[in-house]
Amino acid sequence: MRNASASPSLYPIGPRQGILYVCNATKRMKRNVLLGVTGGVAAYRACDLARRLMESGIAVTVVMTRSATRFVTPLTFAALTGNPVYTDDDTHDDPMAHITLARKADLILVAPATANVLGKLACGVADDLLTTTLVAGNAPIIVVPAMNSQMWQNQAVVENVATLRARGVRFVGPAEGLLACGETGEGKMAPVEEIVAAVAEELALRRDLAGFRLLVTAGGTREPIDAVRYVGNRSTGKMGVALAEAAQARGADVTLIAAAMEVAPPEGIPLVRAETASAMRAALAERFEGCDGVVMAAAVGDYACADPAPGKVKKREAWRVELTPNPDLIAELGMKKRGRILVGFAAETDTPVEYGREKLIRKNLDLIVVNDVSRSDIGFGADQNEVIIIARSGETIAAPKAPKREVADAILDHVARLVAARTGEATA
Repeated sequence: MRNASASPSLYPIGPRQGILYVCNATKRMKRNVLLGVTGGVAAYRACDLARRLMESGIAVTVVMTRSATRFVTPLTFAALTGNPVYTDDDTHDDPMAHITLARKADLILVAPATANVLGKLACGVADDLLTTTLVAGNAPIIVVPAMNSQMWQNQAVVENVATLRARGVRFVGPAEGLLACGETGEGKMAPVEEIVAAVAEELALRRDLAGFRLLVTAGGTREPIDAVRYVGNRSTGKMGVALAEAAQARGADVTLIAAAMEVAPPEGIPLVRAETASAMRAALAERFEGCDGVVMAAAVGDYACADPAPGKVKKREAWRVELTPNPDLIAELGMKKRGRILVGFAAETDTPVEYGREKLIRKNLDLIVVNDVSRSDIGFGADQNEVIIIARSGETIAAPKAPKREVADAILDHVARLVAARTGEATA
């Protein structure tokens, strides 16, 4: 995630119909959280926490105490984060792992934090990889206590907590409720949502789309020509899913309208299936009045079969299929937008900027995102993308090659600017 205070330098390289800019050092920098997992029953909840942090665009590296590995295996966290997991028994051949990890972290999060680790941290004890890393680091620290209520209220723990608070360590929880031991009281690990919100606040992550009701379309439509065959395209849905996840992480109220996709839909985002252009048209029409904006990342087929066969057509020498144009879905939305923000996509192989500008105006869009699908490294199905973002103002920004989640955030930066501008106009 790019530091909120950072702003790209823009260099004009052409005056034609607005200025084309090239950004230097505009790759969005992900924030790095070191997640320390200690040996409590609540360790299993750190799995969901790691996943939720990743969904927020944060890179997560996990350090586990030896006791924690008895509750959850390191392999679980490795699979969730895509990063190596560090333990006392495996520092991945780095003799200075505690220094490496401490310097890489923008924030250290200890969840769950046992009474034992709170005492060590308060006293500066460094007798395992996690506590050594805590002592070696100077990044902000958030701890999420989880223990029996009697332990939490113990005078030694109370004093350790006071000491850590005085040093600037931030505490999230504990909550009150049913504990693992069967008792009820204060000591339960705080809800994951509360922890993620604290991390976001500490890192000053963006919530610039909070409350914005956004429809995102994804995938490629399939138009049947008989009971088993269809006319389709190469879209996998990766870009649309990345946009939906990024928008939700920035506070938007997102609904994903998905055609055929080769990726799993994101958890926690309402999903509407719409495999054909006509189905997607109906889904958009039903929800358009209740939204504030649409990002049309789906590849909607330009043509449908004029007369699809009800059954399977048997193999024959030749088969003529008549195609008829599909409605232009985003152009239809552009005719009735009434203050909504519309973002279109143009998958091109030739003169992308010129065609993108023309399409932007003709379809009454606020932004259009143009990418060159002739390139295998950024085209359909690739994990990375490289796009040109064109605004109605004439501003044209080249977003450099990056993972699609980072490109999604670059696009949403511009959406957020439009939202802020319109909010300002409404309240002026």
